[in-house]
Amino acid sequence: MSTKLGDRMLLGIKRTGLYLKMIKFSHSVFALPFAFTSGVLASGGIPTGRQILWITAAMVSARSAAMGLNRIADRKIDALNPRTKNREIPSGAVKLAEASVFTAMFSALFVLSAYMLNPLCFKLSPVVLAVLFFYSYTKRFTWSSHLFLGIAISGAPLGAWIAIRGDISLTIIPLVFAVVFWLAGFDILYALQDVVFDKAHGLYSIPQRFGVKRAITLSRVFHLLTFILLAVTGVFFKMGFVYFIGISVVAALLIYEHSLVKPNDLSKLDMAFFNINGYISVTVFVFVLVENTILKR
Repeated sequence: MSTKLGDRMLLGIKRTGLYLKMIKFSHSVFALPFAFTSGVLASGGIPTGRQILWITAAMVSARSAAMGLNRIADRKIDALNPRTKNREIPSGAVKLAEASVFTAMFSALFVLSAYMLNPLCFKLSPVVLAVLFFYSYTKRFTWSSHLFLGIAISGAPLGAWIAIRGDISLTIIPLVFAVVFWLAGFDILYALQDVVFDKAHGLYSIPQRFGVKRAITLSRVFHLLTFILLAVTGVFFKMGFVYFIGISVVAALLIYEHSLVKPNDLSKLDMAFFNINGYISVTVFVFVLVENTILKR
């Protein structure tokens, strides 16, 4: 009996690992720190334990639902792309019905999390899911899909602000747009891997529409805007010198990221995408936290 139980537990762990791999759970580090950053700014310090719990639940469930739907929507495209053909749904490791149940469950958890935060969060939760789900189809008809993804992810700081304040304030908007351009900028770089495939299959992206060189230039412009908007955020919230040291570190990381990606050499793209952007979001959070906790004492 114990052997059967152990086998079931092992199988459960393996299935959980498959689902986490399907939604690239480790990439939650991109958006979650910006939600916490906004939470610190909204509360002027550390939010309550209850707020942290439900903001985290909302963020994780929203991203999981969005990624689940994305994998469902792209399953046929992924099966044709040599880079993505071994993903969980195309490979058969996760069945379409299982992915659908997974997406529905996390959508429900997101709505519940929003309800537990405040009435405005609950009222906006269907809108948030609609935006997140809509992104998955944008590359079928517009090269600006990167900006749609940025808008979807910018719900992290905006949502955390609403969760704590119960309203929308202009003071948080620069941070929201910083996330839009930051995300869109590195998503353009990520899309460089699929230029040939996108052209062959009628999919849209900035690299496919404007070419690799111009796409890299536009990504740099977006990241310059990110830095400017982070600086404006510091002014709006009357941050001290420590915060501006922090965004200087962010600027250095962005410069390093772009030094790794060249029109004739995309071999270091994975490092630029997966590592540096995680450091950027965490850096912003850490320096905002220091400014609003340790230095305010």
